[in-house]
Amino acid sequence: MAGKPVLHYFNVRGRMESILWLLAAAGVEFEEKFIETPEDFEKLKNDGLLLFQQVPMVEMDGMKLVQSRAILNYIATKYNLYGKDVKERLLIDMYTEGMADLYEMFIQLTVTPPDQIDAKIALIKDRTKNRYLPAFEKVLKSHGQDYLVGNKLSKADILLTELLYTVEEFDASLLASFPLLQALKTRISNLPNVKKFLQPGGQRKPPTTAKMMEEARKLVKP
Repeated sequence: MAGKPVLHYFNVRGRMESILWLLAAAGVEFEEKFIETPEDFEKLKNDGLLLFQQVPMVEMDGMKLVQSRAILNYIATKYNLYGKDVKERLLIDMYTEGMADLYEMFIQLTVTPPDQIDAKIALIKDRTKNRYLPAFEKVLKSHGQDYLVGNKLSKADILLTELLYTVEEFDASLLASFPLLQALKTRISNLPNVKKFLQPGGQRKPPTTAKMMEEARKLVKP
């Protein structure tokens, strides 16, 4: 029997967080090995475990998986969270790529220079309220089903729920105009595996601060 997946990343949110969400939703137990010193990162590189000398990296099924979206696709395929056919997978990919675009804005906010913060926040609020959330609300309204694609749980629902939590932490008022998204967030949060993941003391990371990102970046500087 294969062991638990081992996740190599910093002890912050970032590009590993969606992988945690997807594994947790699939009911997969995993182990995290945090990069805590520059030597930890150098060892991963020197041992040839990082194809592009970057993390996240996941040890799973006898492989060293890199590139976060490739990892997500592998997990989604393995645990039947990737639609029933090529057309459903296309929709799932379209939706999750849109989510990734918005999520990237939140990641970049933590490394934005102080004199640009206000403008960045205004842009995120505008894109969230006027571009991304309306699109997902429209999808749910168009078919009246409980899930984004095929009336079945997929990685799109899980990653959208993760994103909605991020938006809520940023500015809860941004969700006010989107009742179907609020209902989806509640629905996914109440799934037993997700509920366990979200409990206090679980493996979900707290919001990342600029200081946390700066400390993480010091670990990979040459």
